[in-house]
Amino acid sequence: MTHPLLPKHFQQHVLNWFNKHGRKNLPWQQKKSPYHVWLSEIMLQQTQVTTVTPYFQRFIKQFPNLSSLAAAQLDEVLNLWAGLGYYARARNLLRCAQMLEQKYAGKFPQNLIQLQTLPGIGRSTAGAILSLGFDQAAAILDGNVKRVLTRFHAIAGWPGLSAVNKKLWELAERYTPIQQTAAYTQAMMDLGALICTRTQPKCDQCPLQTHCLAYNTGNPAHFPSPKPSKKLPIRSIQMLILVNQQQEILLEKRPPTGIWGGLWSLPECPSDADAKNFSKKHYYCETEKVRQAMQMRHTFSHFHLDIQAVVMQVNKWHPPLMESDRIVWYNVQQLQKKGLAAPIKKLIQQLNNSTYTHSNGIFGKAPRK
Repeated sequence: MTHPLLPKHFQQHVLNWFNKHGRKNLPWQQKKSPYHVWLSEIMLQQTQVTTVTPYFQRFIKQFPNLSSLAAAQLDEVLNLWAGLGYYARARNLLRCAQMLEQKYAGKFPQNLIQLQTLPGIGRSTAGAILSLGFDQAAAILDGNVKRVLTRFHAIAGWPGLSAVNKKLWELAERYTPIQQTAAYTQAMMDLGALICTRTQPKCDQCPLQTHCLAYNTGNPAHFPSPKPSKKLPIRSIQMLILVNQQQEILLEKRPPTGIWGGLWSLPECPSDADAKNFSKKHYYCETEKVRQAMQMRHTFSHFHLDIQAVVMQVNKWHPPLMESDRIVWYNVQQLQKKGLAAPIKKLIQQLNNSTYTHSNGIFGKAPRK
């Protein structure tokens, strides 16, 4: 655990590099605000800066402050989030904003333990809010910082292992300075993102190169140790694109938790089920003209999902009772207003662009006026 480079010298190397080369023009850096820090940190979890930037900008435009977000509907939040993935983050974002309004008068508590009681805020995110939002001495340990510290100390073992993670937290806290914490925290994230990258790290540009134990082993890319690999299981489903005579598509709201929780999706049925019978039994749709079956694979962190999308014309729809909140018929031209999972949006776009979609509608019938 010991290292010849003292923490104060480690900090100075990092801060000197940051002053010359660090990122200072990211959208969430332009206005020092715990709200902006929190929002960006949640979005940046397992997601690249280049991907997050336009999402953050759209989000801030619609929800410029915590109060406006706390007053939002989940559909609004999920619609803006669609495509970023890991949708539990979006649901927690809204719950957290509402809790801050109700319990903390719309302000972030300046306490590490209290912050971690809020939905979606773990130890590292809480540290980022305190260090970047309030310039308090609090450590973070995101993926970039883990990589820098793992290589600097040549720590063997996958960082997800409890013992390795504990070591890294001890190092993160040891190196975090009491002064200039915000600059140091951003510097460490930038160092991991720009220099100490996963592959082909730019060691010749690194301020810590001379003292880096992984560099001195001759192969810094061997650190950190990769996550033990396992073969992802494959699941198969049919997705039903049910189109009525007005050329509207049936959408179903998913349960609030689980895959794509709270988002609007296409009805699903087992891969071995008869789509026509399933549609009649579960969605009260009399169908004909199965015009097209599109296939795609969507990969989650823990399994592959093989989707076969079946397009069917609905002649009659006669539900026993209107399920107003769970099922809607929606005009494909207005889908951008709904919170749709990215694969669902892609399937519908493919349908729109296919040979079956033309000026006369998906099934060759003009929409009713």
